[in-house]
Amino acid sequence: MFGYIRPLKDELKVREFEQFKTCYCALCHTLKDDYGAAAQSILNYDFTFLAMLLWPPQDQPVHTCARCVASPFAKKTYCQTTPALHRAAGCSVILAWWKLRDGIRDESFFESLKDRFACLFLRRAYKKAAARFSDFDAAVQSNIDALTALESNGTGSLDQCADKFAQITAAASVESDEQRRRALHELLYHTGRLIYILDAVDDLADDLKAERFNPVAMRYALTSPTPDEETTSALRTTLTHSVNMAGAAFELLDENGWTPITRNIIYLGMPEVIARVLAGTWNKKIETRRQRN
Repeated sequence: MFGYIRPLKDELKVREFEQFKTCYCALCHTLKDDYGAAAQSILNYDFTFLAMLLWPPQDQPVHTCARCVASPFAKKTYCQTTPALHRAAGCSVILAWWKLRDGIRDESFFESLKDRFACLFLRRAYKKAAARFSDFDAAVQSNIDALTALESNGTGSLDQCADKFAQITAAASVESDEQRRRALHELLYHTGRLIYILDAVDDLADDLKAERFNPVAMRYALTSPTPDEETTSALRTTLTHSVNMAGAAFELLDENGWTPITRNIIYLGMPEVIARVLAGTWNKKIETRRQRN
């Protein structure tokens, strides 16, 4: 998937980084328990962040130990599954499914074979997740369709396209408390907006080569995968705006057991990833492998 939403490890205490890993491992176990081993392939940092945000302030993480595929000989500590982890796992399966379907729709038959095989493996998991979290599935379907329409006719502005994806991430939270619901909606909306624009910047070279629609290329009339200084500055401004808005919403939330880590992700991790993507030092394939190891 994406993996842009991560902590800045060097600024975490050792205890906090170990804590982060317990939630990451817990999401992996939840994906397997709820949707089968195939679902573990979509594990990523973004939905670990979601699980931490959804964790009720009054609930402290309860830890256990077990062996797994990643650590077959030594037991690893992870959190026991909670409703927050169940929803993060279900939402990640649903979004992964619709992104694969969108990829199949955009590519030729042979170019989409990888996505087609992935869909076969994920189909059963998706059906289960969609039945369990039908509200999120409906939000993803409607916004993916709207986003596809904007991209296919080539007239969608950067803000319009980013808004559709941001509406998807904002829908990942369902809260009964109105104040918490509004704060999480705003935080997740701007997180989604950040992810979409970063991904568009990251895909510039491939999209220009394949002559595919890219909202960043269209917005700034780019013909080169390396934006000039003026474009880079404009992108940094709009991305930083989303980080600031996410931070403002974050401060309205009550603290929970993950607050030191989620604060690091918003105020340090997000700006670091922005800097790396804009500088061209972010390698999507390498970062995806790092997530899985």
